[in-house]
Amino acid sequence: MTAAAAAERMTRRDDIRETALKDLQEYEVLMLNGHFDFGNGFHGPVYLNPHKLFRYPSTIWRFAQDLLDIVPASIVAETEVVAGPVTGGALLGHTIAGLLDSRRDIERPATLFAPFTLDTNSGGVKASGYRCRLTLTRFYQRLVAGKRALVVDDVRNTGQTQAHCVELVRKAGGTVIATAEIYDRMEAIVDAGAPNFALAEYKAPDNVPAERCPLCKAGVPVTSF
Repeated sequence: MTAAAAAERMTRRDDIRETALKDLQEYEVLMLNGHFDFGNGFHGPVYLNPHKLFRYPSTIWRFAQDLLDIVPASIVAETEVVAGPVTGGALLGHTIAGLLDSRRDIERPATLFAPFTLDTNSGGVKASGYRCRLTLTRFYQRLVAGKRALVVDDVRNTGQTQAHCVELVRKAGGTVIATAEIYDRMEAIVDAGAPNFALAEYKAPDNVPAERCPLCKAGVPVTSF
């Protein structure tokens, strides 16, 4: 690729990401300036509403297409299996796997899909210092073994779930060539050990413990939807 072509691709990539960030706000997927109770003891003013994102299949199809345009062509070409955690990441992964095949030669083997599901048999799997309740069933462990995988999710917060999913693929004998998400809060504290690509980035203000929430103290009602 020539320098001019690379610059043009970078400009197009920036345009896609800028448009995606605006669209996420317009569709009320990325909700700003609210007062959100995350159900884990923390409150904050920014929330990614996955229900708004996935209610229309055409909406996630569009964002998935744009995300694939952000991911380098070499990774798109090498991906043999797309994996994502339930629910948002799995829906996104299933869509991306289908879209990859629409971009490839019809004689090429179909792209596989593998969901990370809730682990109902244990009290949580300790991974990278983070207790997570996701697992890859034996069926999907056999499916990803020896394959090059793209791990996707709807949003990256601390990166701990993402890192755990990458670890599950590697333990099953697969190779994670990249991770990707629709929205990155830019607060990751864990490195998954693979290149990461986000369709949209927005540095959200820090979440705070509910008992110290300034919005609560100011009498601002919790945002409902």
